[in-house]
Amino acid sequence: MAIKLSDHFTYSKLLRFTLSSIVMMIFTSIYSVVDGLFVSNFVGKTPFAAINLIFPLLMILGALGFVFGTGGTAIVSKTLGEGKQELANRYFSMLVYVAFIGGVILAVIGELLAPTAARLLGAEGEMLKNCVLYARIILMALPFFILQNVFQSFFVTAEKPHLGLMVTVAAGLTNMIFDALFIAVFRMGLAGAAFATALSQTVGGLFPLIYFGRKNNTSILRLTRTSFSGRVLLNTCINGSSELMNNISSSVVTMLYNFQLMRLAGENGVAAYGAIMYVGFIFAAIFFGYAIGSAPIVGFHYGAGNTDELKNLFRKSFSMMVIGGVVMLISSFLLASPLSQLFVGYDRELYEITVHGFKIFAFSYLITGVNVYGSAFFTALNNGLLSALISFLRTLVFQVLCIMTLPYIFDLDGVWYAVIAAELLSLIVTVSLLIANRKRYQYA
Repeated sequence: MAIKLSDHFTYSKLLRFTLSSIVMMIFTSIYSVVDGLFVSNFVGKTPFAAINLIFPLLMILGALGFVFGTGGTAIVSKTLGEGKQELANRYFSMLVYVAFIGGVILAVIGELLAPTAARLLGAEGEMLKNCVLYARIILMALPFFILQNVFQSFFVTAEKPHLGLMVTVAAGLTNMIFDALFIAVFRMGLAGAAFATALSQTVGGLFPLIYFGRKNNTSILRLTRTSFSGRVLLNTCINGSSELMNNISSSVVTMLYNFQLMRLAGENGVAAYGAIMYVGFIFAAIFFGYAIGSAPIVGFHYGAGNTDELKNLFRKSFSMMVIGGVVMLISSFLLASPLSQLFVGYDRELYEITVHGFKIFAFSYLITGVNVYGSAFFTALNNGLLSALISFLRTLVFQVLCIMTLPYIFDLDGVWYAVIAAELLSLIVTVSLLIANRKRYQYA
């Protein structure tokens, strides 16, 4: 039977309902992983480093989709919980339209500023050319990439997570197939990787737009005529500010990591960090996927005033975050060598740096899930300020503090220790806020 937002959720039902979102996020993260894998092995180390250098900028521009997706989901699911179906559809429609227009504007700005941004990131010579080439091709699909990020959340709110999964799998397969054709067969180099990703993002954004635009779609949400509401847009941005902060901060911090790695280990350091982060994207996608998949449930029961179910969701979700972290740590130690071999096995020194860094970095997974879900939980409760505070401290303040100090104490190992130290500091903040607000929202 179909699982509804209004249901009581057991561990099994929670996992089944959120599984589609988890797999969706994994496939989304695979875009950059597949690009990196093909570019590293078929094009070379310099283009591989160029992708890692320019990628944070592209994620900053695409963050608008996460803001409208997570922030809008909190509002729309709460509105559905209050029994206002038509109003929920109007809110949903307005957010989709505004997100697309915003994507077009950001794409134009990105195309114009790509060379300047690449230079500011430290690119020069051949790496500068590679950064600009990759960015300008990817940015052509930015409006659809933003829509894809928006619909990832709204497919769950529409009680159709399996359709969202199908769209994301189709987009992921598009990326993989065209990466193989453009890079390995037609030898298009870095441009081939960029075109493959742009095509996959277009698929991921266009298909949901068509589905929700149909009057006879079988979900509880559909695109309709609507009017602009500055209040709803503002609340969406506030609710989704944690996701915006997370994406922007992560991208800025990645630039700082690359700066320290260039200083300590040169091009090899940037390439090693890229390989580690590709695997990190997939593991983190599991946490983010669960957060996205479960947020509409929390928002619905919060809107409906079902405090018993809020307590149930709170307890079960944090238990799964802890268990998931342990599983990921063990998996990382087992997979460190073969995955490093897959990405950078052609260079012995680079391979050894990657394996060593991988095993240190892996301990951060024990904590990451709790921090990610803590932020998402407050977003679902329509408290975007607390959610943003956790994300701001976790992804920017603590990361900057640690990456700018620990490498001067522990050299290259300090780069990997910085992630663990930042997550530990964030855990203190997350737990403190959850304890302080438990009576206000009655989730514990």
